[in-house]
Amino acid sequence: MNSEQTTLTKTKALIEQHIHGGFGVDFAACDEDGIIYFAKRIKEFGVCEFYPTLATDTVDNLKRQITIIKKAKDKIPANYAKLQGIHLEACFLNPEKRGIHNEKQLLCPNIENFKLLEDEIIKIVTIAPELDENFELCNYLKSKSITVSAGHCLATDLSAVNQVTHLYNAMGEFSHKKQSTAVSALMNENLTAELIADMKHVQKDVLKLTFKLKPPSKIRLISDALPITHSDLSEMEFCSKRIFLKDGLAVDKYGTMAGSTMFVSDIIKLLVQNHILDLETAVSMATNERIEEYIYWDKDCNIIMK
Repeated sequence: MNSEQTTLTKTKALIEQHIHGGFGVDFAACDEDGIIYFAKRIKEFGVCEFYPTLATDTVDNLKRQITIIKKAKDKIPANYAKLQGIHLEACFLNPEKRGIHNEKQLLCPNIENFKLLEDEIIKIVTIAPELDENFELCNYLKSKSITVSAGHCLATDLSAVNQVTHLYNAMGEFSHKKQSTAVSALMNENLTAELIADMKHVQKDVLKLTFKLKPPSKIRLISDALPITHSDLSEMEFCSKRIFLKDGLAVDKYGTMAGSTMFVSDIIKLLVQNHILDLETAVSMATNERIEEYIYWDKDCNIIMK
């Protein structure tokens, strides 16, 4: 082994649990070939598993893409990243915290409405639990072994969910005077918190505070990456809105953020280079014990294909 090889650090491969696309591929509009292409390319970024994430859309469009994703899953070659299931970040949100999502396409979070989209490939559902009467939909989802994620919400009672969607973003904010979604998520030792740690969605000191309050096993680093990520695109359609790339941010004409322009490996590199986390800890927040594939990082936190 030469000196360059000895500087490489071996870690488990990564998971993208919340991702809308990349390389110009939009999970909300692409065909099967686009998903297969994405599964091939994302391996270059150390990712061995991903969950295509669908944002709010019409029921017909969502059903179409769910079918396309299911068909693509069965065609992805074994040496590409594995498509583990769909993250449905769609429709069952609180209009007050909808963010970039289209308010006209939101649905009341109940079992009847979920059954309009229900499919075995759906593995994670983001929901505003405060709008779910008696937590009936939350309990139904869990009975189907679907991860329930509180997001785009104002909930303070998170007892019926498994995790929260992109902590701090599009939820009841941290307040020292009243209970909020963010405070409830930080205090609940049983909840996993998704976190977009790109220092744009959450600023540096709040990231440091979060890493002190929540153990690594209860933080899931996500990218929330958009199709514009690692592509030649400078603008795109997302949630029925025109999204523009400005100074590394993906925003609509009003400046509302629509997701990130980094993959999770880019975020890990950023955290390590800014001395917020060491590589081992950062990777532990973006993988799990099930993963048997490994990746290699050079001294500058670039992934080296071997």
